[in-house]
Amino acid sequence: MASIVTTGGTANSRTALLTENYPQPTREQGFSACTGNLAGMADSSTQSIVVAAPPERVAAVICDFASYPEWTDAMKRVEVLEEYEDGYASQVRFTLDAGVIADEYTLAYEYAEDISRIEWHLVGPSKMQKVQNGSYDIADNGDGTTTVTYTLEVELSVGMLGMFRRKAEKMIMDTALKQLKRRAEGDA
Repeated sequence: MASIVTTGGTANSRTALLTENYPQPTREQGFSACTGNLAGMADSSTQSIVVAAPPERVAAVICDFASYPEWTDAMKRVEVLEEYEDGYASQVRFTLDAGVIADEYTLAYEYAEDISRIEWHLVGPSKMQKVQNGSYDIADNGDGTTTVTYTLEVELSVGMLGMFRRKAEKMIMDTALKQLKRRAEGDA
């Protein structure tokens, strides 16, 4: 599986390199410089879905942040705050309203050179979140379809029983993947 390795560069350049035989980054490798060692602090969940669209189309939908409110039910507003030199978003502010859960937060993004992996982390704590790390792994199935694997790690600022948090995570991830699938296949 491909992963991201940060290699320096200027603050305005997308500096991720794709490496083929590198294991998926651990928290220490992938996010420790941004958020510290998170071992034991936040739970991580992973789900996958097959999308009947090529990887380029799926990546384009994921990277079109300004359009999220058009196809993501809970996303009320999205603003790209900063971009890399090549036009990909480096920091994005989200306004979320899912009824009982409302939040405004900013995520920083990194991309594999071929956009087969898109990673993000929470820039600073928000009203609802202390930590958010996530990624989309986008894999070409060779038959015109793409497998998207969504990994999300969140530590909430508010207390929530573990079983309720896991159920909420599953629902959020299911919804996000299904809406991504619908958008990518509908516009393909």
